[in-house]
Amino acid sequence: MGGTLALYARQDVEVHLICATRGEAGEVDPQFLEGYQSIADRREHELRCAAQHLGLTSVQFLGYRDSGMQGSEDNRHPNAFINAPLEKVSKQLVGYIREIKPQVVLTFDPVGGYHHPDHIHIHEAAVQAFYSAGDPKYSPNGSQPYQPEKLYYHVFPRRAVRVLVKILKFFGRDTAHFGRNKDINLDTLAGDQDYPAHVVIDYRKVGQLKDQASACHASQLDFGRQAPGFLSWIRRLTGGKDSFMRAYPPVEGTYKGHDLFAE
Repeated sequence: MGGTLALYARQDVEVHLICATRGEAGEVDPQFLEGYQSIADRREHELRCAAQHLGLTSVQFLGYRDSGMQGSEDNRHPNAFINAPLEKVSKQLVGYIREIKPQVVLTFDPVGGYHHPDHIHIHEAAVQAFYSAGDPKYSPNGSQPYQPEKLYYHVFPRRAVRVLVKILKFFGRDTAHFGRNKDINLDTLAGDQDYPAHVVIDYRKVGQLKDQASACHASQLDFGRQAPGFLSWIRRLTGGKDSFMRAYPPVEGTYKGHDLFAE
């Protein structure tokens, strides 16, 4: 959702990013680790580079380890994010919400976009924290209650994935093992339910900023040497627009908007 973040930052909205891990799982070509002590150091540098291009106000890390995709060895690491108790993570997020006092909170959809275990875990923690932050009976560290106005899930139309699957299968690609690390199952994604897109943000006017931010993640995308990644394909199929489902306040009937702050 970098395009959306850049668009609002350009409108002088304070945009804060809270990241659970530093993305240390996965493969990285040795050339990208020159000058860095670890994959985590490299990935943190890349994220901060992207945040600068997008114009974010701050970037905070919760301090957990990347869990990797489902079924990987990284799942069993003691500090893997998916092994952190949900209540503990939610408590951390409540602290940030009460400190920052955001009007709007954004997070992944219930399946973490593409079934990444960490994305699902942070979704669940963010939803719990959204409601706990406004509860006067919940007072960790003596913090004062604060209730954000809106909660959104970043979603993308599964029909776009179904189109992608058809195109890739036509060219003989393995759609069950897609992406740089071959760990994204597009067939599973194509079968997911479509979450409603209540708000659609056209970020094409800041598309160059999103491209510059994406280029910061060279160790993950390896531009010019690999086939376009999953997110690049989705962006092409969705035409420079981000879609969001409004989880709170709940939508009654049909609602279509173009501003995350609109009533």
